[in-house]
Amino acid sequence: MTAFICHISQECLQKSVSKICKNPYLWVLKETAWYKKNKNEVLVTRPVKSISKSMFSAEEKTQYSRHFLLDQIGPEGQSKLKNSKVLVVGAGGLGCPVLQYLTAAGVGTIGIVDPDTVERSNLQRQILYTVDDLGKPKAVCAAKHLQQRNPFVKFNTHNTLLNTENALALFEQYDIIADGSDNFQTRYLCNDAAVITQKPLVYGALFKFEGQVSVFNYKKGPTYRCLFPTPPKANSIPNCADIGVLGVLPGIVGCLQANELLKIICDLEGVLSGKLLSFNALTLEQRFLNFPKNNALKIDKLIDYEVFCGLQPSGFEITPENFNRSVSDTEYVLLDVRKEVERAQFHLEGMHIPLHELPQKIKNIAAHENIVVYCEVGQRSLVATRMILEKYPDKKVFSLQGGLQAWKKTNKQTKP
Repeated sequence: MTAFICHISQECLQKSVSKICKNPYLWVLKETAWYKKNKNEVLVTRPVKSISKSMFSAEEKTQYSRHFLLDQIGPEGQSKLKNSKVLVVGAGGLGCPVLQYLTAAGVGTIGIVDPDTVERSNLQRQILYTVDDLGKPKAVCAAKHLQQRNPFVKFNTHNTLLNTENALALFEQYDIIADGSDNFQTRYLCNDAAVITQKPLVYGALFKFEGQVSVFNYKKGPTYRCLFPTPPKANSIPNCADIGVLGVLPGIVGCLQANELLKIICDLEGVLSGKLLSFNALTLEQRFLNFPKNNALKIDKLIDYEVFCGLQPSGFEITPENFNRSVSDTEYVLLDVRKEVERAQFHLEGMHIPLHELPQKIKNIAAHENIVVYCEVGQRSLVATRMILEKYPDKKVFSLQGGLQAWKKTNKQTKP
């Protein structure tokens, strides 16, 4: 529906209103297409087809009124939104804005997959949550807050880790998948499951001040594997828990993902299929990379994505459970390789040498034979462990698998 302001005489105004009100195809919120701006000014609107009363309640008509006014969406597009089902993988930095805008737009059914609980460090960028949610499941908290935003949306919470055992069954229940994960094994899992179940996949990723957005498997178009055939070397690309991320960036990238989801649902043009959008939050530059479909790729089953991404346990990793058992029997020296600001928040005692200083200070650990290295998620500690073993191959050096995040979950505590 479009609108414009015109100036007409009082006589013409009365005639125009009479004609407008007799138009059987006109639908507006207050059952009129005009109102007086002043003595001789009226808002005239272009008629649109009536909306089925059974499809939208009066409250919904009001709530989605700005969509009804758009020619490209209107009642038909809003009906598509109401009938659609979207699964959002991850209710973190990317998932929060995706979920908020899908909810506001009136997507009928939204699934939320996330096994984690809300932590205080999440609040810097995961804008759905409050301090009252700390320690509670993200999927449950997200659904609770979103339901208050739009009571006309149905939410399915899946408080579990997406894996090869449940991915296909979950994907089959929805029309479109939004990937808000933060690791490569889940991204490849999402891609392959989307291809097998023939679902479009809206992708987003973050790295410090940069973000990426694309749409995979849209109308059998290019997939994630067409762009990234093989994963990067294990632990070569740290996540935001190790290197940080600008708080506003997930909001920007997540909004772009939500935009692609709405375009797909409403059959709008310009879907980012076969295109990778890169956004730089510092310069505000946007770049597009076109990539073709690799027709030689055949995806017909799920695989072990931990092994595929090179993340199978190494011989010099120790699980939090084994660490808890071994620490009482063996005299280990703990080495924290995180930054000073991270250590100030929480640590497990022991030595502290940030990873970037380890090459210069590696001699400081020469006198110790049994060492357990730890960081936030186990990536930097693995790098440090390899570095120490190259220098001192006879020492017993282990990396705490999963880092402090895994250790905290195992010990169910958040304070040192």
